[in-house]
Amino acid sequence: MIRSFRALGVLAALGLSGCAMAANTGPSITDAQSLVQAMHDRYAGSWYQTLSFTQTTTRVLANDSTHTEEWREWAAIPGRLRIEMGAPAEGRVAIFARDSTYSLRHGRVVRRDDRMNPLMTVGFDVYRQPPERTLSQLQRQGFDVLRFHVDTLEGTPVYVVGAERGDTTSRQFAVEVDRLLFVRLLEPAPNQPGVMQHIWFRRYEPLAGGWIAPEVEILVGGRRVFHEVYSDIRANDALDAGMFAIPAG
Repeated sequence: MIRSFRALGVLAALGLSGCAMAANTGPSITDAQSLVQAMHDRYAGSWYQTLSFTQTTTRVLANDSTHTEEWREWAAIPGRLRIEMGAPAEGRVAIFARDSTYSLRHGRVVRRDDRMNPLMTVGFDVYRQPPERTLSQLQRQGFDVLRFHVDTLEGTPVYVVGAERGDTTSRQFAVEVDRLLFVRLLEPAPNQPGVMQHIWFRRYEPLAGGWIAPEVEILVGGRRVFHEVYSDIRANDALDAGMFAIPAG
C-alpha cells in the first residue's frame, strides 16, 4: 500500500484518444476534476468500507541482497490505514490518519509528519469520499491537477494526472480508462535526486463490490526494489476504531 511509454506521434495520439473515448461510456473525462468525479461515481455505492490482508514484503538492500518480512494491514476507507511490520515483538507500526503519518514503536509515537499516502488517495479513498476532498488532497500531495492527458501503459489506455504527454519527470498518476482503477504512480525516488520511481498496482481482481490489486511493485531505473504480495484479503469486516487511534504523548 510502477514503466511508462511515450506517444509515438500525432496519429498514434489520435488513435489512442479515440480508443479512450470508446472505452469510456460514462460522462466525458477531459481533466482531473472530471476523472475524479467519474471514479467516485462509478464505485461510491459499492466499494468496500474496510479492508485487511497479510502482506509479504520484499525489499532490495543497499548491497543488492533482499530482505523479506510479513506485514499486516487494516484500512477503514476513506482515510485510515494501520500497518504492523515484521514480528509483533518488534512493535513497528505505521498509522495513516488525520491526513498525516505516524510512526510508532512499542505503542509510542516516535515520528509524525504531514505526509499523506497517495496510494490510499488514488487507489482507495477516491471511491468513497467527496471528489472535492480528493482533489484537495492531490494538490496537497504535489500533483498539478491542471495537467492531464490520455496515454497508454503496457498496452492499456490510461488517463494521466499531473503531467503533459511525454513528461516523465513530474509527479503523476495513471488510471485505467475502462475500469477507472489506479495503475501507476510516478514520483521522485527517496534520497535519489533526479531519479523517479514507478509504483505499480498489479493483477486486479474483484473484491466485495470493488477491486483489489494483490501485488504492488516499485521500480527504480527499471529495477524492482520493493515488492508486495497480499494474502488472506478480507473486505467489510468490522474493525475496532481504536486500531487507528494515535497514542498521546
